[in-house]
Formats: sequence, C-alpha cells, structure tokens
Amino acid sequence: MTARWSGDWARPRVDGAAPEVDVLVPTVGRSAELATTLAGLAAQVDVDLRLVLSDQSVDGDAAARPAVAAMVRVLEAQGRPVTLLTHPGRLGLAEHRQFLLDHATAPAVLFLDDDVWLEPGTVRRMLDALRSLDCGFVGSAVQGLSYLADRRPAETAVFEPWADGVEPEVVRRGTPAHDRWSLHNAANLAHVASDLGVEQGGWVPYRVAWVGACVLYDRERLDSAGAFCFWPELPPQHAGEDVVAQWRVMERFGGAGIVPSGAVHLESPTTVTDRRVDAPDVVFH
Repeated sequence: MTARWSGDWARPRVDGAAPEVDVLVPTVGRSAELATTLAGLAAQVDVDLRLVLSDQSVDGDAAARPAVAAMVRVLEAQGRPVTLLTHPGRLGLAEHRQFLLDHATAPAVLFLDDDVWLEPGTVRRMLDALRSLDCGFVGSAVQGLSYLADRRPAETAVFEPWADGVEPEVVRRGTPAHDRWSLHNAANLAHVASDLGVEQGGWVPYRVAWVGACVLYDRERLDSAGAFCFWPELPPQHAGEDVVAQWRVMERFGGAGIVPSGAVHLESPTTVTDRRVDAPDVVFH
C-alpha cells in the first residue's frame, strides 16, 4: 500500500499488495545520516515500498539509535514493511549489496546509500521512468547543494538526453561515454534541470557513465546480468562496485539517469576511505 496518513497510524495494519519497490540501504557507523535518509524515504508517500536495512556497524545497533528508531516507527505506522538485518562480516561493498539483494522480493529494487535525502515524489518518478523506458536501471544522481551557486558549464557540456528510448551501450574507461561522469559532480544536475525548465513532476532521461548512491533496478534484469556476484573477485577494501553492476546491465538492457534528480547528498565524510582498488579495473581487467 501507499503510505497511510497520520489519522490511520494507530489502526491495526492490514496486509496489502506486495510492495512495488524494495529499498535496500547498507549502513555502517552512521546514525544522523541514516535517520535523515529514512526521513526522506518516509516522505515517499505515493509509492508502495519496503525498507530492507542492513547494518555493518561494530555494535550492530544502528536501528536502535533514537532518531533512526523513530523513523523506522514512522515507516511502520505508514504501513510500510521494514526488515532490519545485521551483517557484521565486512567483505566489501559488493558483497554487502549482494547480501541485501538476496533479501529483496519486489520486482524493482532501489539501492539507496545511507547519506542521501530524497525529495518527496522521487521514488515514484524513478519507478515511472523505469517502466516507461523499459530499461535495466534508472538513477537519480546525488547533488551537493553547497555547490548550488557553483555553475560548471565545462562539466555539464556532456549532457545528452535519450531522445528516442534507451538503448544498450558499452561504457568503459577511455571511451567518450566515460566522460559523462562529470555530470554528477557538485550541483551540476540542479543547473541542468533549471536550464531545461522541466515541469514539476516531470523527468527527462539522459545518458550516463554510471550513477552512484540512488539507483532503481529492474530486479530480474539485474539478476540476469550477474548483479554483485562478482564480489569474490575483489578484496574487502574496494570501490566502484556499482559501476561494474551498472555497466553489465547497460550492455544488455540499457540504463539512464533522470533529471531533475531529487536526491541530495548529505556531504558527510565517506566511510570508504581506502579506494586503491577500483572494481571495474579488476573485473574488466
């Protein structure tokens, strides 16, 4: 069901239809950021969703922190199913994402990092885009709003809308398509959106190199492309696992970003401090 309003929060819950989207959130060592992420998720009142939260914190009690626990209670009062997991064995980002995916049941899965706030309506726009475009994934790239006054025309020059539907394509380091990564720096997408003049509630699909932190996949297509099962090839300390998964999906089914994005990066320090191993360099040699 879509979110129940506050007048129904105290009524007994009635199981409704299976969720359209499983939101998969990995977390480690964060509480303020995670609570903000869940608050944004609770504001997605127009879509059927379930939260699957996996905690790799040392004490494994992220969901017990007061602000996080309060947001979990809000989601449950809204009628949203919540699954809380602990996964203490830290074998890397790719393994953690595969662990979350193994607990998903919905036909669409949103991988959402624990330091991203979503504008109300973002998940519905992403789901509408995924269905309309009939592709492997749709991403809402995160924006750092501290850069809102910092226009970077050299970085947004590579913006290219998908005009006639999304097609499969191959992206690798050194190809022109890889140069699109600059689109997702700073607040570039906010500037692109304002220049396009997209009407409220609308969206424009565009070509991406990859999208980080907020990506909605067609579950079946993600699985058929191997998902994150490449994780044993990587050491525990790595980055770029989402790039590998997306490139494989793009080759077979295509993928897109949408603008406006509606996803805001909280600009907290990264928890991935060792980036010497970049997953695409290992997996694609």
